[in-house]
Amino acid sequence: MFSTTIVRRLSLAALGLSGVAAAVAAGPPAKSKPAPPQEGIGINLANIDNSVQPCNDFYHYANGNWLKNNPVPAAESRWGSFNELGDRNQAIEKRILVKAAAAAPTAKMGSNEQKVGDFYAAAMDSMAIEKAGLKYLQPRLTQIAGLKSLAAIQQYMASPKSISTGWYGMGVGQDSKNSSVYAVQLRQGGLGLGDRDYYLKEDARSKAVRAGYKTYMTSIFQLLGDAPALATTNAEAVLALETKLAQASRSRVDLRDRLKNYNKVPVAQAVKDYPNLNLPLRLKDAGLSGAQDVIIGQPEFLAAVNTLLAGTPIADQQQYLRWNLVSDVTSALPKAYGDAQFRFQQVLTGAKQQQPRWKRSLRATDGALGEAFGQLYVDEAFSPAAKARAKQMVENLRAAYAERIMATDWMSADTKKEAIQKLNGFAVKIGYPDKWKDYSKLNITRQSALQNLLATSEWRRADNLGKFGKPIDRMEWGMTPPTVNAYYNSSLNEIVFPAGILQPPFYDPKADDAVNYGGVGAVIGHEMTHGFDDQGRRSDAKGNLRDWWTKEDNEKFTAKADMVGKQYDAFTPIDSVHVNGKLTMGENLADIGGLTIAHQAFQKTQQAKGGQKIDGFTPEQRFFLGWAQIWRANSRPEYVRQQVQTDPHSPEQFRTNGPLMNMPEFYEAFGCKDGTKMVRATTDRSRIW
Repeated sequence: MFSTTIVRRLSLAALGLSGVAAAVAAGPPAKSKPAPPQEGIGINLANIDNSVQPCNDFYHYANGNWLKNNPVPAAESRWGSFNELGDRNQAIEKRILVKAAAAAPTAKMGSNEQKVGDFYAAAMDSMAIEKAGLKYLQPRLTQIAGLKSLAAIQQYMASPKSISTGWYGMGVGQDSKNSSVYAVQLRQGGLGLGDRDYYLKEDARSKAVRAGYKTYMTSIFQLLGDAPALATTNAEAVLALETKLAQASRSRVDLRDRLKNYNKVPVAQAVKDYPNLNLPLRLKDAGLSGAQDVIIGQPEFLAAVNTLLAGTPIADQQQYLRWNLVSDVTSALPKAYGDAQFRFQQVLTGAKQQQPRWKRSLRATDGALGEAFGQLYVDEAFSPAAKARAKQMVENLRAAYAERIMATDWMSADTKKEAIQKLNGFAVKIGYPDKWKDYSKLNITRQSALQNLLATSEWRRADNLGKFGKPIDRMEWGMTPPTVNAYYNSSLNEIVFPAGILQPPFYDPKADDAVNYGGVGAVIGHEMTHGFDDQGRRSDAKGNLRDWWTKEDNEKFTAKADMVGKQYDAFTPIDSVHVNGKLTMGENLADIGGLTIAHQAFQKTQQAKGGQKIDGFTPEQRFFLGWAQIWRANSRPEYVRQQVQTDPHSPEQFRTNGPLMNMPEFYEAFGCKDGTKMVRATTDRSRIW
């Protein structure tokens, strides 16, 4: 999203997956008698590998047999609990979409059923897509071919109807230091490979990715009609331009620094500093002429863009714009375009087979019409009662968090007071929005999948730009209801749990509290802890970027966080590849804090107090097994290398073991002694909350 707002997610690997929840609960509703624990529910005993000692490697102890018996499918780059859940849920979503597609021709024009059904039907109509070819894209390609000057390039980039213009990002989002207003924001972007290091590193992996990327671009240019030699020349021009952008880009670690990436300047100053961006024109065409200031994420990047716009040959800029346009809509172009894209994805992720068209079309529908589709989804799959029960579990965790904050021995009374205010200020969103997005101005037909994509892109941009000058929409969601994920948004100071994640293995209404607190309880605690991680803690209860910590408390927190960074730096998922403790800092702190808070809340349950064993495991042991089993996953080496370089989340093995290695409660539950691999020396343990 176009925002300096920090949004923390449970797992980037889960984005795009979706799910259904028949019931969600925090155990029984208040005042009701809890159901007795049932054996064989919640923990899959067949997953456990008893040849591994839990005190040496708890992840492989809890999941070892599953890992042996579940290789990565050909169409996937990783396979784990998220994928299993996503597959089960996608079958339900597919049923909803097929039904909507069949009903759309007779549905009320403009209704959710019509739009969702026609979008999915058009995306699935491969014969129509092949027949159309570039028919619906050609006017835009012709427009790009006619850009013969910098002024023409500026005009093209300024038009809200232009999509995928590259270069840099511009949009409207909350002002991080004044969360009650929307601000115009500019940030780095324009890299087809997403991460700057792919362009800059000289290791074998990076070189292979660049070579694959060049091959991909060359294939696309040839499909557009370029002769082979010209296609190669154009690909080289685009790669050279993106490399220059990469050289000016900040690293993913630097992009985590919220203060460094907040640079508010008057519009007049930005116009003076970056004249070749023609900001007056861009603001005018975007309906943002009333803006007095802009927030610039990375000033040195915009300075480089300013220079490159004037110094790059127009012909090369045309190829760059051409590439950005086509590569963004390959899913709605003939099969050859999608095949070229997949061949490059094989280089990046190691996937052996392209996913079936219905899965790709499902994701496209959710991405384009997420809340229209979401309304059909929750009508069938998620009840108001389930929403209320999930909210109760959140409040249980909030109470436990308050206890942890007050019990800290390193935080001063003044900082604790602010922390409690922030905790109490968390807005909680469960399942689906209370107010749905209005898609009335978005026209969707089954005539053309590509036209639908283009229309959706224009609608989304207009929706974003239209926020400027209006009150903050605190009802808005950043994920769709079917999504298997969760997030914390700092500027809104909110924690959000879509319906998709509130189901097994994260939550199972038939399972005992230990498993549910180790699963969805830790997820809730994870998102809460993002409000107090190394970046989320910079915002106050109202969502403003403000330093509310005493100097001494700040120093103590930083020392504890640095210890976590060093712990994760030492983890090696494959050969000499190390986890980046600075890149993954926020997620690691959230995992450690989330599990700690969930454990605290679990102690208040009757199961924890009763101590009754189920399937031979104590409640404490089941809590930790519940945690470990939600992270089970196998990944291809290519995927792991990409994850370590670009993903702020650690690989699953270390998301499991990392927090446990800092928890004496885990040692006690499994009788782990000093000297075993899961037990850190007292001086090496880090616990913040």
